[in-house]
Amino acid sequence: MKKTVTVLFVVVGIFLAGCNQSEDEVFTDTKEIAETMFNQQDVETNTELEHFTLFIPSGFEVVEETTNNVTLEKGDQPYILFYNPLESTKSELNYQKAADSGAYILLEAFEDDERFGYLGVRSEDDVYVLEVGVGRVKITTRTKLKSIDDNTEQMMKMANSIAYRSHQ
Repeated sequence: MKKTVTVLFVVVGIFLAGCNQSEDEVFTDTKEIAETMFNQQDVETNTELEHFTLFIPSGFEVVEETTNNVTLEKGDQPYILFYNPLESTKSELNYQKAADSGAYILLEAFEDDERFGYLGVRSEDDVYVLEVGVGRVKITTRTKLKSIDDNTEQMMKMANSIAYRSHQ
């Protein structure tokens, strides 16, 4: 019996250790997720808005839309999407602003022949501000450490999917 209890405590301890990753471990995973999602270029759109089409993951809802911004929510968590049609898909403007600020504890860039993307994380008021960008698109949310990976994946899918429509 004593041996069974000891084994149970070890198994539970290993499980809990896996659930409580350190910030460095989470950031390592987050970089890999962001790069993988950046490299999946063909994200099919599923939502038509007034000024662009994009992929919106299940559970997200559009709350507000303007010419260059969309506010989305998943539950009570807001996501702000900014789109600048005057910039190219290789634009580094948002990344450079982040780099120049010096406020990011994680800032990683990704690039291919046609696009430039980045992942940025900064700490603010006991939460993390997560920023994902691909060229002219930037998406930002506030999140807890345990949700950064999932948020990164969903945000990069959205950023990769946007196709701007001009209205004449």
